[in-house]
Amino acid sequence: MNYRHIYHAGNFADCLKHIVLTRILHYLQKKDKGYFVLDTHAGIGQYDLSSEEARKTGEWQDGIGRLLALDRKAMPPAVAGIMAPYLDIIERLNPDGELTLYPGSPKLVAMMARPVDRATFIEKHPLDADTLQRAMGRNHQLHVREDDGWVALRADLPPAERRGMVLVDPPFEEKDEYIRMVDAFLQGYRRWATGIYCLWYPIKARRDVDDAAQILADSGIDNILRAELVIQKLDTAKRLNGTGLFIINPPYTLHDELKALLPLLADTFGQTARRSMVEWINPPQ
Repeated sequence: MNYRHIYHAGNFADCLKHIVLTRILHYLQKKDKGYFVLDTHAGIGQYDLSSEEARKTGEWQDGIGRLLALDRKAMPPAVAGIMAPYLDIIERLNPDGELTLYPGSPKLVAMMARPVDRATFIEKHPLDADTLQRAMGRNHQLHVREDDGWVALRADLPPAERRGMVLVDPPFEEKDEYIRMVDAFLQGYRRWATGIYCLWYPIKARRDVDDAAQILADSGIDNILRAELVIQKLDTAKRLNGTGLFIINPPYTLHDELKALLPLLADTFGQTARRSMVEWINPPQ
């Protein structure tokens, strides 16, 4: 309950997670029929990068700060197009060109939602849930609930909609959080096997990540993609060395999009290491 994302908002891990989120939503919007989004660890929705907390760590400067400093016109057109939904929202939130507001996942979902789409945002911390509720306003499409995100993977699935996604990005404060996340996903998947699931994880050391990946590999579930970005040497587990996503039922375009995108992100964010990986844990059948 002590975790506050404001210290980390807009860092390199957020950038990867949120680019993928907007790509999935972009894909879902190719059909007119509405979709459902469940965000299990939602946070406050939007972050002030000029705040004392954000300035204390300055993590956003080596994340979204570096990304916005790139010349989008000089990028390969395909890569620029992949990032466009994400970067366009950030520019809309900061119309004067000075980066002060960074959107969390609820804000991104809300700004991309159409009248036919629906979302539920779960936040366990009471103050953060209140802040998120105010940020979402009175919108019957966007429901905020103070609750345990792990419970929501059972309670809120399946939705009425057949199409949609679940975003799971816990703070990883608890021991064995990697295994807990995969176990909770498996419970949710049994209730809603047609949804797209995006499970975010930090990379500090390899063993916990690889153990979670092995459980997914042994699950018998097809169509599981793994994407990773490493910016620091894995010589200590006391810092965030990289970030990754397990994506179950990804859009058919996402594998190739990540293959094109991740090398640029590795070059942009890399410090003592610049590595990326996209692989099928279990390929689609």
